[in-house]
Amino acid sequence: MLDKNKIKLGIAPIAWTNDDLPDLGGENTFEQCVSEMALAGYTGSEVGNKYPSDPAVLKPALDLRGLQICNQWFSSFLISKPYEETEASFIKQLKFLKAMGAKVIGASEQSYSTQGQNVPIFESRYIMNDKEWDTLCAGLNKLGKVAKDRGMKLTFHHHMGTVVQIEEEIDRMMQNTDPDLFYLLYDSGHLAYCGQDYLNVLNKYAKRVAHVHLKDIRPSVVEQVKNERKSFLDGVRRGAFTVPGNGSIDFTPIFEILKSVDYEGWMVVEAEQDPAVANPLEYAILARKYIKEKTGL
Repeated sequence: MLDKNKIKLGIAPIAWTNDDLPDLGGENTFEQCVSEMALAGYTGSEVGNKYPSDPAVLKPALDLRGLQICNQWFSSFLISKPYEETEASFIKQLKFLKAMGAKVIGASEQSYSTQGQNVPIFESRYIMNDKEWDTLCAGLNKLGKVAKDRGMKLTFHHHMGTVVQIEEEIDRMMQNTDPDLFYLLYDSGHLAYCGQDYLNVLNKYAKRVAHVHLKDIRPSVVEQVKNERKSFLDGVRRGAFTVPGNGSIDFTPIFEILKSVDYEGWMVVEAEQDPAVANPLEYAILARKYIKEKTGL
C-alpha cells in the first residue's frame, strides 16, 4: 500500500475536453469537468484549455470542490528557437503554477514534434544530432535552475512523436542532465504505446521521478494505428488510450517500484479519449476504484 500522506491522486481534464482536438468534448464546460473530478474522488488536476487563466478566478473554483492544480504542460523549443524565448515563456508559466500552489512543471520538447500532425506516428519522428542533444540538455539544466530558484521542480514528459520518446533517448537525456535540477515525468502509456519497457525505465529513474501519469493503452488499437500508418491524433480518436484498469498495463509493479523509492508527489490519471464514446465521469470512477484497490489510496 502507498502512503496517503506522501502521494496525492489527480486526474487530467483531457478526458473531458481535448486540447489538441477541440471538437472532442467541445460541449463540456470547465465547471462540469472539475465537478466530476471531485465527484469521482480526486483532489488534483492539471490545466486544461477551458480553465480560467487568472489564478484569482481559477483557485476559488477549485477550492470550492476540494481540488488543486498539480502541474501544467509546457512546450519547450530548445533546439529550434533561441533559449531566451523558451525561458521567458517558462517563467511566465512558473509564476502561474506557483500562484496555484503547484510544485512541478511538466515540459515537453516540441521542436519538430509530429504528435499533432497528420503523419504516421510510428514513422515520421525527428531524430536529434549530437549538437542538438547538447543544446537540449544544456537548456533543460538552465530551465531546471530557473525552476529551482523559484521553489519548483522541472519535470520532462517523454511523449509519442517528440524527440524524446524511447528508452534510449530518455537514458541520454537523464545521463546528461543535473539530478539536482532536472526530473522525469513518468508516463506509462506513452512508453507502452511505442513498445518500450516501461518498468525498466521506471526502475532506472524512479528516484528522479517527480510526477507520474497513470495512462493505459488498448494494444489492438495501437496495432491498427501502426499497421494503417495513422497519426497520433487518429489513434486518440480511435481509443488507443484508456484509464488504468481498462487496458493492458498491470500497474501493480509500477506502484511497487514507486513505493520502494518512497515516492512523494502526485499520480495523475491521464487518458485522452472521445468523451462521447468514453464517458469521462464513468472512466474517472473506474480508474479511481482500480487505484484504491491496488494502492489503498
